Formats: sequence, C-alpha cells, structure tokens
Amino acid sequence: MGRARLARLHGIATSYDPSPGRSVQIADDTVVAVLAALGVDASTPHAVRTALAAYEDGAGRALLPRTVVARPDRPPDLNRLPEGTVLRVETEDGGAAEDLGWPDPAALARLPLGVHVLHARAPDGRGGRARLIVAPDRVPAPPGRSHGFLVQLYSLLSRQSWGMGDLGDLADLAAWSGRALGTGFVQLNPLHAAVPGPPTDPSPYRPSSRRYPDPVHLRIENIPEYAQLTGAARLRADELAARARALRAEVLEGGALIDRDAVWALKREALELVWSVPLTPGRRAAYCDFLAEQGEALEDHATWCALAERHGPDWRRWPAGLRGPRSPGTARLRPQLLDRIDFHCRLVWLTDQQLAAAQRAAREAGMGIGLVHDLAVGVHPSGADTWARQDDFAAGMSTGAPPDAFNSRGQDWGLPPWRPDALAAAGYAPYRELLRGLLRHAGALRIDHVMGLFRLWWVPEGRPPTEGAYVRYDGEAMLSVLALEAHRAGAVVIGEDLGTVEPGVRGALAARGVLGTSVLWFERDYQGDQGDEGGQRDQRDQRDQGGEGGGREAADGEQGETRDGAPRADVADSADAAAGPGAADGPGVARILAPQEWRSACLATVTTHDLPPTAARLTGEDVELRERLGLLAGPPEREHARARYERAEWLRELVRRGLLPEGAGDEEAAVRAVHRFLLCTPARMVGIWLPDAVGDRRPQNLPGTWDEYPNWRLPIAGPDGRPHTLEELAASPRLHALMRELSDGQR
Repeated sequence: MGRARLARLHGIATSYDPSPGRSVQIADDTVVAVLAALGVDASTPHAVRTALAAYEDGAGRALLPRTVVARPDRPPDLNRLPEGTVLRVETEDGGAAEDLGWPDPAALARLPLGVHVLHARAPDGRGGRARLIVAPDRVPAPPGRSHGFLVQLYSLLSRQSWGMGDLGDLADLAAWSGRALGTGFVQLNPLHAAVPGPPTDPSPYRPSSRRYPDPVHLRIENIPEYAQLTGAARLRADELAARARALRAEVLEGGALIDRDAVWALKREALELVWSVPLTPGRRAAYCDFLAEQGEALEDHATWCALAERHGPDWRRWPAGLRGPRSPGTARLRPQLLDRIDFHCRLVWLTDQQLAAAQRAAREAGMGIGLVHDLAVGVHPSGADTWARQDDFAAGMSTGAPPDAFNSRGQDWGLPPWRPDALAAAGYAPYRELLRGLLRHAGALRIDHVMGLFRLWWVPEGRPPTEGAYVRYDGEAMLSVLALEAHRAGAVVIGEDLGTVEPGVRGALAARGVLGTSVLWFERDYQGDQGDEGGQRDQRDQRDQGGEGGGREAADGEQGETRDGAPRADVADSADAAAGPGAADGPGVARILAPQEWRSACLATVTTHDLPPTAARLTGEDVELRERLGLLAGPPEREHARARYERAEWLRELVRRGLLPEGAGDEEAAVRAVHRFLLCTPARMVGIWLPDAVGDRRPQNLPGTWDEYPNWRLPIAGPDGRPHTLEELAASPRLHALMRELSDGQR
C-alpha cells in the first residue's frame, strides 16, 4: 500500500485499462524503476517509508506548489494556505504588486497574462515561492474556414533544390498556392534539428533538438553572403552547386532516393564558405540581437554541435568531463571551440531568417494561417536537448504505448520523456521556450500525440514496452502554457488526437480551443453512441506511433510493431461476404459517420504521412505493398477482401450522396469525391495531402518497416512513380482539377 501511495503522489498509475471493463496491474518492479527515474527510492519497505516521510516534510508541507496556474474563469485553488497568509506578486515585466493580504484567488486570475512569481508568507513564518502562470482561456481560433496542403518538405523538390526540398521551395509553394489556389495554410513535417550522421536517421520525429531547426533545410543561394563569395571560394561554391544539380537529377530523373547525408555534405561545405564572408554592419547587428535573444540555450545547442564534430553524436559516450554543458571539462574546452560554436549559431540564425521569409511569403499571398509547424512528441536520447537539459528528462526511460487491440507487444518509441516534477519546478520554462521557438514564424502548430500533455507511457530501459506505466502530467498547466504562448504568437493549435484517447481529454482540448485531427477513413460510429465529450467517437489511428517517432524497440533495434492498416471495423468473417455489396451497416460493421456528424473544431484530412495515399487505398495497392513486405495482420485473401469491401462501401456512400457523379470506375474522380466529402463536414480546416493531388501511390512512411521500405526518402511522384518537381506540380491538370473542387466548395 505504501508503494502504491508513493506512486500516486508522483503521478504514476499502478494500473491501466487496455479496453473497457479490463484492467491490468503494473508490476511492482516497474513502479520502482519509474519512481527511481523521478529521484525516489522505493526499492525496499524502509525506503518507501523514508520517501513518504520526505514527501510529507517537503511537498506535503509546502505553502505553494512549484507552479500555480490561473486563467480568467478559473482562479487557482489556494485552500491549503493558512488563514492570515500574505501574498505578493512580482509581475513578468519586473513590476511588483501590493501585498494581497488574505488570498483572494480571483485577484490572481485578474493579473496580466504572463509568467509571474508568487510569494507567500504564513503567520507561522513559513515562506513559499511559486511561478504563477496566468493564461487565457483559449488558444486563438482559425480565421474562418480554410483549406491547405499537407507536405513533407524534404519530398518537395524544385529545379533549385539541392537534392531535397528546402525553405526556398516552401516559400515558393506558399506564395503560389496562396495566390493561385486560395489555400490558407501549408502544414509541414517537423523541421527540428536531426542527430548528425552518417547515417542520419531520416525520420523527422526523432530529432536531436526540438528547440532549433535543422540547417539542412536552408536554400544556400538565398543567403546574402553566398553572393559575395569571390576567388577560390566562388569557384568551389560553383563546383558544389554543380554537384547539387547532379544529385537533384539523380532523384528526379534517375530514380534515386533522397539522400539527406549527401545533401548535407554539400550544403555544409558551402555554409563553411559562406561563414567566412564578413557580415555587413546591419547583418552583424541583427545576428547579435538574435544571439542575445536566444541566450544560453542557443550557445548550449551550438556547443553540443561543435563537440559532436569531435566526439560523435552520442554525448553519453563522450569523455566524462564533457557530458554536460556546465561541466568543468566543457567550460575548459569552450574557448577552443568558439569558432565552431559561432558557426553553428550562425546556421540557426540563417535558418530562422529563411523560416521567417517563408511565413512572410505565405501571409503576403493571402493565407490566413500560413505555415503550420509540427512538434514531435520527443527527442533522441543522445541529442542536443538531452545533453543541454539532462535534469529535465527521465534517465533510463523511454516513451511508448501499452499493448492494445492492434499491438499486443506495445510500442517503445526510443524517446526519453520529460520529468513532470522538473517541468513544474522550472515553471514549465523548457516547454515555454520550446513553444515560443516553434511559434516564431508560424500561423499554427500541430502537436504530435497531443495526449502526451496529460500522460505518457514510460518504459524502463531494457524492458519490453509491456512492462511500462503511465505517468501523469499536469494537463491544466501544460494547456495553459500552450494557450499563453499561442495567444502571444496569434497562432492556431492542432492536436493529433488519433488513437486510443482517455476519457475527457478531447473535451479538455476542445474547451481550450485546440483543434483535433479527423481522418476520413476512421470517422465511424464504432460504439453506436456519441462517445466521449464533444460527441467525438472512439477513433482508431492505424498509424504506428513508433514509426512516426523513429520507433526502434530498445530490445532489438528493430522498428516496433504497428497497428494494422485496416480500419477497426470487423467487416465480414469470410472473403466472399466481405467482398459482397451488402449494406454499409451490415453485421459487425461500424457505420460511416455522416458529414454533419463530424466535429467542427478539427483539421479534416483524407490521409496522413503514416497512411497510404488515397489513390493507393482506392486501388488496393496499399494492401499489395504490405503483402509484399509481410506486414499483413491476417491471411492475404482476408485482408484484400477487407480492403475491397471498404472501398466498395465508401464508393457507394459517395455515389449515394451525389459526390461521385462520374461513377465508381474513375480513380481520379474518386479522389476528388472524398475531398468533396470533407467539404460537406463542418471542419474548420481541410487538409489536402499534396501527393494525393497528383496521384502518388507511395506512402512517405510505412509503419512497421525500417530497411524494408524507404521511409522519409521519397520525392512526390505521379501515378507512375515519376517524381514531380514543384514546377510540375504547379502545372498539373490533375492538381488543378482537385483544387478547383476545394475552392468551389469553400465558396
């Protein structure tokens, strides 16, 4: 009982419910390991008693929690304060409020929005200090209804790209689509800094740092200093550009995969040349302002990059004296690395400038939102973020997912979690800084696995994901920080809330104005009722969270098991029945939700980067691909029959609603029809997977694969697999036919 109480005090669940009516107890040794990662020894009964006593003497007696949250309609709970306690507030701008006397929680909620310091003094002399976060009730709402593209930036090559899509291509896509197609946004994959290779992990969801962008996305020719290269440097830069053209041709014309490491090798050398060019006085002043604004966090990031050049990208294997930014060894070495630190700081600044230019191009093209950046769920255990802020991460732990109906072994994503106690102690500063950096040049932010704001499944190192436990975060604080930073940036927030979501989470997100994510194929009435709050059904996300996060299981280095690509509906036990033309509401079939039953507060899409492109799903090529790679969950005949039944069901639905006047035999028309269906929903944002616009059949990421499939390395292509440049996309009759549907539907 003592260990269970200790776990509860630290937000650790000792059981979980994998399905309604079924509960699984967490093993004691797992609870002990998770508590140890939070700095609590629970290995013996004596240790448990000692830890409980320490808690009661510390947090249990504290006048204030480490962080207090208030918002206009929700004052903080200060009932634990003794009568006669005096409160004083130091406001974020440096001002000091008068002593508030006996605490009036509503007075705290009336303070200016921001992160303040709250002081308490009790009559018995005890003092307390906490961060006071005063946040708005809601994040900004989308400016009307809009549609836009979803794209993996690396896959978007133009005639100027150096072998993969870059920020120049992004600015051009935004300028063209906003002006010519009336799009309101472009949603991107995470542009976070990767752990350097070779080989570099191509997944954008397993970064070295979420705080800073990766300079591999730079358009070299758009850097002002590039044009100032002269002499031998100019000749070398021209040689590099020629090699980049050849690399681009290999991808676009020779059938080669996108080679991030080859692109970076060329760009890195070009950037070394650019760095040698003195900045003009104005540019130097802007750079110095950026350094001052970013402060120690940027210096730490650049120091990690410089040390990684010498010692490799895994800081856990560096000499002991360098395994932390404040260690004596690092302090002694920094003066020797000043040039390299400056080089990496400069790259961050240049990337920030081009991100700003891309968002500016989007807004000038008339986009109401512009760029939608993506926040990955975590970072690589050996990367820059974990080195710079080690105390904020739970050592020896990895996030993942427990076993469920789609994956009996659970998932280990290989991403260390933030410690909720460390976040609270820091007033959520790491989280605030992360959001502020991502929102600098964004009209919206997508948060991957947004359920992680409330709880995450922690897996002790060396154990299978079945032996994990849920650890609770302060959802009110996490959402309030998000609302505050989004308010300051004027940015919309989209939560990726697909998959199994605990009751109440979608309602809490909706109450704060966070949009959800609704995918056409999964919008079914699985429970036959209105589901949890907000009328949101129990949608099942068939993507592999592990694949999106990098997904290698700690035990064997292979990518984690994935959820089956088929919808949750258990259609037809036999192939004959499944392939038949029976009614959509046949035995065991979950009903397709009518458009008017969809929630309005969502980004509605037909597919995602972890799912088959629409043309592949409509032709059955997605099942054929999974069959070739041995990824089918059941006998091939059954899986093909399921897919045929689902296609027939959807085509009947589209024809019945008058959305497919061309008839069921035209695949391109069917792609347009499913997007017409999205327009019939009340969704505030409608996203078009850019490869869908030209009939691409290949998924960008195939969960459940590692080397078997070229995840994250494919350029956008047409139905025949031939890569399409941005220029070809802009001239594509198929794309324009689809986008006319969207524009007409919006009107």
